[in-house]
Amino acid sequence: MSRHRELLLNAFQMAAPGHTWAGLWRHPRDASAAYNSLDYWVSLARTAERGLFDGVFLADVIGQYDVYGGSAETALARAAQAPNLDPFLLVPAMAQATHHLGFGVTANLTYEHPFTFTRRVSTLDQLTGGRVGWNIVTGYLESGARGMGLAEARAHDVRYEAGEDFLEAAYKLWEGSWEAGAVLRDAESGVFSDPARVHRVRHEGPYYRVDGRHLSEPSPQRSPVLYQAGTSSRGRLFAARHAEAIFLNGHSKAVAARAVRSIREAARAAGRDPRDIRMFLGATVIVAPTRAEALDLRDEYARYLDAQGQYALVSGWTGIDLAGLRPDEPLAYQATNAMQSLVENLTAPGERPFTLADFAEFGPRGARAPFIVGSPSEVADALIDWAEAADIDGFNLTRVVAPETLEAFVDLVVPELQARGAFKTAYREGTLREKLFPGAGPHLKASHPGAAYRVPGRSAAS
Repeated sequence: MSRHRELLLNAFQMAAPGHTWAGLWRHPRDASAAYNSLDYWVSLARTAERGLFDGVFLADVIGQYDVYGGSAETALARAAQAPNLDPFLLVPAMAQATHHLGFGVTANLTYEHPFTFTRRVSTLDQLTGGRVGWNIVTGYLESGARGMGLAEARAHDVRYEAGEDFLEAAYKLWEGSWEAGAVLRDAESGVFSDPARVHRVRHEGPYYRVDGRHLSEPSPQRSPVLYQAGTSSRGRLFAARHAEAIFLNGHSKAVAARAVRSIREAARAAGRDPRDIRMFLGATVIVAPTRAEALDLRDEYARYLDAQGQYALVSGWTGIDLAGLRPDEPLAYQATNAMQSLVENLTAPGERPFTLADFAEFGPRGARAPFIVGSPSEVADALIDWAEAADIDGFNLTRVVAPETLEAFVDLVVPELQARGAFKTAYREGTLREKLFPGAGPHLKASHPGAAYRVPGRSAAS
């Protein structure tokens, strides 16, 4: 039996009928239209835990995709990530139905305040026994900014400057407000918490201000596992400083490897061990007992792909209106206020230019990430090959037809990976952070910038 790196796996989901593949909710075996029921999410979580997945990664977006044709009509009609629910409210039900599964929850810091947001995350971390991660996003949709009463979204780089300020305030609250041992629960004396060990946080930043004590007692992880998805020039610096796990895409091994390399180099320059950041690559996987059956499934699924919905998604992600693009016209680089890293990848010099037809393809070009179709052994080969070629730690597996594609992966691919020593055969004990970083302990590593805000005298293990 050959040995490979032990891969990490997340089920990439969104609390919406449509996610990254528009139109698949129409498939007769797809259950995504029931996204607003607890049974849907509990069933998904149980399947993911049966497959020993590390987590469910919940995407989110504030606003509607209204760049395509200058209107949100297409996104709304085609369920292009609309409507959607608050992902935070799904986690308790999934956590109650599982014991080890982690939850990476997306939250847009631009429309949050550190004082209340840190309590919400601490609450989830306590209720789940330390299984929560926060996917840090800064928001890019103008429709979201307008919905929040703002004239326009913050400029791309300014969003990250505000993110630095937000995280400093959050670290102070999570790490520096309550000392270890501040909660006594002493029924005899009548003292629940020792006031002398609960410290007032004062933060006067350029974007956020805080003056108060953290509202929650310390949760198992204190700070949640910190996910981030920014791979633009400014996003890489932010991720290299703060992220413990990064979600990225790449339509070729060279593109993905280049992104990973740049982030690891930036982490080293920031004084962190580059291996303290887990890299998750998005991937679409269609598997069946034989290659022929998998190809038939791919063709079947492709008939339900909604091209107009795909155009609405890509237009929103890039900030470029695809409505004016001819089918064979290459997408040209434009400086936008949306996902700069995606625009850069789609228009990278030396890469075959992306066209409108590519974005409507149910395949590698449309996925903008690994698109793997085959038998269990072929899929396992491909995942291992991508991981080794791009130096990634695991995959965020995109929803295609729910729950069919996730169940097939669990039943067919997981045993194949386990047989090769490329996937765990049992969960480790501990928090999400301890599972992702064996031996690291439940809290932020001492080398992480958030650790600098710990209460003086409190050890990393306390």
